[in-house]
Amino acid sequence: MAPMPLPRLHATSDRLVLAASAFWTLSANAAVLQAGLDERGPLHPGGWAFTADLLLLLFALHVLLLGLVATRRTVRPLLTLLLPAAAAASYFGRRYGVVLDPTMLRNVLRTDVAEARELLSLDLALHLLLFAALPMVLLWRVQVLRRPWPSALRQRALLVAGAAIAAVALAWAGFQPLSSLLRNQREVRWRITPANLLWSSGAVLLTDAKAARQPRQPIGLDVRRGPSWSGRDRPLVVLLVVGETARAASWGLNGHGRQTTPELARLDVVNFPDVTACGTNTETSLPCLFAPVGRRRYDEARIRREESLLHVVARAGAQVQWRDNQSGCKGVCDSLPTQTVAAALAPGLCPEGRCLDEGLVHDLGARLSHAAGTHLWVLHMLGSHGPAYFARHPENVAPYQPECRHDDLRRCSVQEVVNAYDNSLRYTDHVLASAVATLRAHAGRVDSVLVYVSDHGESLGEHNLFLHGLPYAIAPEVQKRVPMVWWTSPGLERAAGLRDGCLRPALQAAAARPLSHDQLFHSLLGLLDLRTALHEPALDLTAPCRVPAG
Repeated sequence: MAPMPLPRLHATSDRLVLAASAFWTLSANAAVLQAGLDERGPLHPGGWAFTADLLLLLFALHVLLLGLVATRRTVRPLLTLLLPAAAAASYFGRRYGVVLDPTMLRNVLRTDVAEARELLSLDLALHLLLFAALPMVLLWRVQVLRRPWPSALRQRALLVAGAAIAAVALAWAGFQPLSSLLRNQREVRWRITPANLLWSSGAVLLTDAKAARQPRQPIGLDVRRGPSWSGRDRPLVVLLVVGETARAASWGLNGHGRQTTPELARLDVVNFPDVTACGTNTETSLPCLFAPVGRRRYDEARIRREESLLHVVARAGAQVQWRDNQSGCKGVCDSLPTQTVAAALAPGLCPEGRCLDEGLVHDLGARLSHAAGTHLWVLHMLGSHGPAYFARHPENVAPYQPECRHDDLRRCSVQEVVNAYDNSLRYTDHVLASAVATLRAHAGRVDSVLVYVSDHGESLGEHNLFLHGLPYAIAPEVQKRVPMVWWTSPGLERAAGLRDGCLRPALQAAAARPLSHDQLFHSLLGLLDLRTALHEPALDLTAPCRVPAG
């Protein structure tokens, strides 16, 4: 006997808007409601009243937003897109403390398949089944009723106006605790789901559409070579290694309880213990790192529409190459020579399709042997990218046990997560030390410098937060403080037009004060002895050693 078909439901688009708003208010905003309850406390006389006010306010806001964009024709497709997105956003917000502002959404959209695959888990699948798949089945059993457009328009206007009035009234009724909540927990507005998706998507699409309409504007058109260029009789290689998710708090050279950088500690490197990143995710930090304005005059629109430091250096005649073992250069290397680490390039270093960072440097000796002229080589590491920290290092580089072997960090103890993360730093230490050893072995023929700096830090369970990407204004210091290390060959000062014996003491003096990503743009210009109006000597760590012109 054939099973009876499910009955077909009927509803207007307005009723679907109301139903969806109620569903998301109750299923996707637990973090917001908990924040409201925490603001007054469950024993506070007005605590539960404020939480109820907040609940109704969330409902009214979603009715208002959906009422403005969902028509009879678009309501089901729109809700079909929002259901899995909202379910995923609420899951990662609850699981890792992720806040979905425009910057984080852009970071999510630019994530590659390998990164996304590491975030999949059985818990996520069950969550999506319950809060996305089942509602979607029900949604597509609904036949949206057709109404005469004057009547439909009038009823929609009443719905939107009613929602707006209700939102204002509810905000006014709970103004004091609501303003205190938004002041004390500024990230709360980005946890309102799926309003955060609608707002952030609009912001990202608008920004990207504007950027797509115009090519990147050239910068540093006035760049010229310094006097040292004409006096060089050997190749000069500046090797910039951009780390991933290495945090200063866990860096052995910074005094971490564990020596996570034993190989670097045995080398004559200069370590900078107090460096602040430009952002808390790669999508923000990487472009900012190579922009003249940095964090001190941060302007995302300007950074995304202008060329980067690499274009200025290439314009001066240096040979620039970006080698990537992660998710791309985020526009920094557009139109410049790039290379992605793959099994063909790094045989034996790409288990399960994801290459270890040794693939970035395995042929460094051969590259140095054939180097001629002036070079800027950028290596973009996979580093300590989470949540699969255990996959960032070979099996034989794992001294801290037991380590978390799951992509879902909540299945491990915090100590196991820390062990896996510290093991990934030990491997980064090994890769950097290997690169220094290779540069040192070729120092008789090639003058060189290695600069390592991470793009951003990481949360490892502090304040119940994991991973990274919180809005900069509210992000904890562990997500903003990063390690930085320099190593220079004996001939580097002469090749860069710097006074003999000056650079190391100057770097050590700089390491005693707070620094930031802002120094990198200008210090690399100094290392390459390039002159341009973009250069700010006050931010150039090599400036105290510059030989005066003439």
